[in-house]
Amino acid sequence: MDYRESIAQLLTLVDHERNLVTGPRQKAIYDLTRMEALLGRLGSPQNQVPAVHIAGTKGKGSTAALCDAALHAAGLSTGFYSSPHLHTFRERIRRNSEPISQGGFAALVEGLWPFNEELKRDPAIGPLTLFEFLTGMAFQCFAEHRTDAQIVEVGLGGKLDATNVLDAGVCVITSISLDHMVILGDTIGEIAADKAGIIKPGSTVVIAPQTPEALSPILAACREKEAAPILVGRDVTWEEGRSGTDGQRFKVRGRNGEYELYMPLLGAHQLENAASAVAALEALGKQGIDVSAKAMEVGFEKVSWPCRMEILSRSPLLVADGAHNVYSVESLLTSLPNYLEYDRLILVVGFSRDKDVEGMARALGEKADIIVATASRHPRSMQAVEVADLFPESGKPVLASTPAEALGIAMEIAEKTDLVLATGSLFLAAEIREVALGIEPEIYPEHTKPSWYRRAK
Repeated sequence: MDYRESIAQLLTLVDHERNLVTGPRQKAIYDLTRMEALLGRLGSPQNQVPAVHIAGTKGKGSTAALCDAALHAAGLSTGFYSSPHLHTFRERIRRNSEPISQGGFAALVEGLWPFNEELKRDPAIGPLTLFEFLTGMAFQCFAEHRTDAQIVEVGLGGKLDATNVLDAGVCVITSISLDHMVILGDTIGEIAADKAGIIKPGSTVVIAPQTPEALSPILAACREKEAAPILVGRDVTWEEGRSGTDGQRFKVRGRNGEYELYMPLLGAHQLENAASAVAALEALGKQGIDVSAKAMEVGFEKVSWPCRMEILSRSPLLVADGAHNVYSVESLLTSLPNYLEYDRLILVVGFSRDKDVEGMARALGEKADIIVATASRHPRSMQAVEVADLFPESGKPVLASTPAEALGIAMEIAEKTDLVLATGSLFLAAEIREVALGIEPEIYPEHTKPSWYRRAK
């Protein structure tokens, strides 16, 4: 089986990431029975590698990437599992901070596929979903290579997420805001309680700054599981330093010492994520994994986490950011003028249907001078005309069939002192990144492309 064949095989599985959410579905999708059955047949690979397990609404990917980079800089072999991917499925499973090879990916699919067939024949279990299969692949990969540490990002929620078969000694809960409400709950408290489901008995729990409504159920879960909470902002703090378009300097006061750090990730919210990462790395000491101040310094400086306030061009400025809920959009809009100098804000925007698109459009419309509405190839994306209709107070947005076309329009309009911002969806940001940097994406026409989508020629 080669790589393309392995992808085709995977795409025969049920993929809830690409299906539009229209009603409650958590129990139907998030049942750990299938994961436990698969991993039991594989010899429980998830328990063979010390883990940091990270949940949250925003910042979990950046926090995970920082942890992974520092552990790799410490000379340890690392495994990093995250979702979704930007350009290739291989990004989801990383070894030593790099996506696994095409051959390695295909071998994992081929090796695990017979187990899926076996489970499919059992009426009490049934076939794996795409995300469950990928999660099993990641755990198997990290165990096979005798990885020193694994960083595992939750896919969605926490309690019944496929990754929650881990017995992680260190858990991290990043900033919680309203998102995936159809699945996780209508309030911050309900969402926080679900995400706190990753907390394991006796673990150390790093808790990023939260609203009181979110913090209460998380601390309650810590008490119930006799887990030790570390509150970022109280037990571990940070101090902002100098910043520029290439990155920012800052200091973190951890429980074990002070760290003078630099990272290429921009935005005030990334300082919070970095402090959370430091707290998690310090906590790994209880599992015999020591990460020095030098390793944090080197790792943070080298970290790469694209489409998070990422500068793709400088004249004019072009920034791609995958903000996809109201909280993250507002955080982005607050950070932009603090880190970048520009005159007009030209917006390239597209949304997924299952988000609070009205709230995001309201926040973006208040700041944008010009709006170019478009749609990514993801099947959950809104059509460009639907996106444009969300901005009635902002004049008449320009319509573009594809992100490539939208970027061309925006860059032609922009003066050298303007900022072109692509946001509203991680999938939109990824497509803009592909066009701007000449990246060849993996295209799955029969699986991802809506009938109304066409690629710009």
